[in-house]
Amino acid sequence: MTPDQRSRIMSAIKKKDTKPELRVRRFLHERGLRYRLHANDLPGCPDIVFRSRRSVVLVHGCFWHQCPNCGVSKKRIRSNTAYWLPKLKRNKLRDARVIAALQTLGWKVSIVWECQIRNVNVLSKIASSIKARRPHKSTLSFRT
Repeated sequence: MTPDQRSRIMSAIKKKDTKPELRVRRFLHERGLRYRLHANDLPGCPDIVFRSRRSVVLVHGCFWHQCPNCGVSKKRIRSNTAYWLPKLKRNKLRDARVIAALQTLGWKVSIVWECQIRNVNVLSKIASSIKARRPHKSTLSFRT
């Protein structure tokens, strides 16, 4: 594969509304959970946001975020390793900073890895943990 072909392929990768993200959103919506998407006022612009419950779900691609659970992140990068290895390391460091910032602000952070999206048990646990969180009083509105 030529560098130009590789560049075209890599630039076509979506940042939002990926298949794994859509699958997780559908699962949560089917269970009665309503959410907002890509809140750019929160650190890291989380994928799925439950404001009233101060919960976010981050849907991580196994390669891009270096999943510790599956072999995708272990695959050897063959081309341009001088770029890719530091890039993936920076991604992991950024993820850790974003998670810490969200938690510091009082948000519950759930991570779904791409390799887990077909595992109903994982998704059910996340849905249950979101439902179990009491609505945050600053997000409740009262009508008089």
